[in-house]
Amino acid sequence: MEKKRIVVKIGSSSLTNEKGEIDHEKFNDHVRAVAKLRLEGHEVLMVSSGAVAAGFTRLGYPTRPVTLKGKQAAAAVGQSILIQSYIEKFSEFSINPAQILLTRTDFSNRERYKNAYETIMELLERRILPIINENDTVSVTELTFGDNDMLSALVSGLIHADQLIILTDINGLYDSNPKINPEAKRLDVLEEITDEMIGFAESSGSKVGTGGMKSKLMAAKTALSLGVPVFIGQGKGSRKLVDILEGNGDGTYIHNKHLHSINTQRQWIAVHSEVSGAVFVDKGAEEAMIFNGKSLLPAGVIKIIGTFQTGDVVEVYGPSGLLGKGEVTYSADELKLVLGKRSKVEKPLVEVIHRNKWVKV
Repeated sequence: MEKKRIVVKIGSSSLTNEKGEIDHEKFNDHVRAVAKLRLEGHEVLMVSSGAVAAGFTRLGYPTRPVTLKGKQAAAAVGQSILIQSYIEKFSEFSINPAQILLTRTDFSNRERYKNAYETIMELLERRILPIINENDTVSVTELTFGDNDMLSALVSGLIHADQLIILTDINGLYDSNPKINPEAKRLDVLEEITDEMIGFAESSGSKVGTGGMKSKLMAAKTALSLGVPVFIGQGKGSRKLVDILEGNGDGTYIHNKHLHSINTQRQWIAVHSEVSGAVFVDKGAEEAMIFNGKSLLPAGVIKIIGTFQTGDVVEVYGPSGLLGKGEVTYSADELKLVLGKRSKVEKPLVEVIHRNKWVKV
């Protein structure tokens, strides 16, 4: 089998028992499966939940806490317990894990985004197993990923993974709620995730739908947009991840032949950057950018909105509406001076947005 770069997301539901505590039999099964994948020569990166589950009993909570301060305190205690458990178990297979805790700011800030990428790549190059989790101890609602499903999708795009495997307690996606409808049929292969599918998961009213499947669908949609195929399902035994890669997984495969990887810079612009303004272009510029892959020149700009600086990201609108986002080489004040002007031999003008720093919607 061709050697691949794999992100394996392990959710709380496939790590814990009925009391919400870490289930050591499940835990050990995941470790053996990841070790087997590594033995086959693949690069592996884990996104693992479980910090709150590992820590809440140490704080004296009888059940998993529901308050923000309770969850963050449990995560503070449990994160070290969780990673230490991984270190001990993976040492049996001569695998050295590394812990990486991320927040939304690590993606939205350009330098921190770049640093995260370089750190992960260095670890993979040195055959270290990165184990990533959200930094629940310091995250606030406005800056969270929402869940580790989305975190795994964003990480998969960041490192240009060949496959994202989301392990859960349900064997894939169904055309209706299998806990309510015994006639529900599993969707073995999907080429896309539609808003209708996400809406169904949101309105299903089931614990599975509102508590987990919606977030997995949204994560899968994001991963596909970044060029990463996805598997959602379950498995057991040391070969479960290998079986998934070979197309024999117990779940749903989401991929299509039109997937293509997006470079790291464009990913940041498309998914993580904050928009600082808007640029409006004429029909000629729209066609040049959308159909011919050209950069945006000052001659095609007819109006600007907002106060932005060189290097900021702006939205671009044409006669057809929103076209995409790009990084500008002019500030708003500088662009006003050259708006609509054409380059002259004696005084050439640089592009407003270079095609390599431009992403279509």
